[in-house]
Amino acid sequence: MAENNVDSICVSDVLSDVSQCVYTACYCEENVWKLADFVRENCPAKELSKCFCVFISNDSRKDYHVILVYQHGGRSLVFDLDTELSFPCTVKEYATACLGDERTLKEEYRRMFRVVPASEFLSTFASDRSHMVNEKGEWMAPPPQYPPICCEGSTNNIEEFISMSPDFKHGRVMDLATFLKMFLQV
Repeated sequence: MAENNVDSICVSDVLSDVSQCVYTACYCEENVWKLADFVRENCPAKELSKCFCVFISNDSRKDYHVILVYQHGGRSLVFDLDTELSFPCTVKEYATACLGDERTLKEEYRRMFRVVPASEFLSTFASDRSHMVNEKGEWMAPPPQYPPICCEGSTNNIEEFISMSPDFKHGRVMDLATFLKMFLQV
């Protein structure tokens, strides 16, 4: 492949088939870490800088989900291995089908978004998977077959990413309107 052809490869070219992705049910944060790692390993370096790992949660931390958003060519695409939408789909499609209207939610359930550049996520995220073990010491869902993800200085900091407190310096926390403005007005 010629040098300029390699440089023209984009994330949506190499991640066009969901079957090539590493996936473990109930481990969305690790699935997205693996997607970002796949981009790092298989795309030109500049492509990783267009990727963001996004934790979706709320102040009550009742639930959370993680997606990868890729900005390219004036549009933003969502890579979510847990949706029935196309892979990838546009941020607009994702927002309409999955995020909906915030006004229908009680204040404590309104979602916030921790948007972390993929390169930062790859170097700072760690999970020993203890959040997936119940009081009896049993797995709530079978863990991935590969070893837990660690980073320099931590074996478990997942709560810092799930938390929507600005006290944790991973990425930037924003509300739905700010998230949509960031990714719809590329």
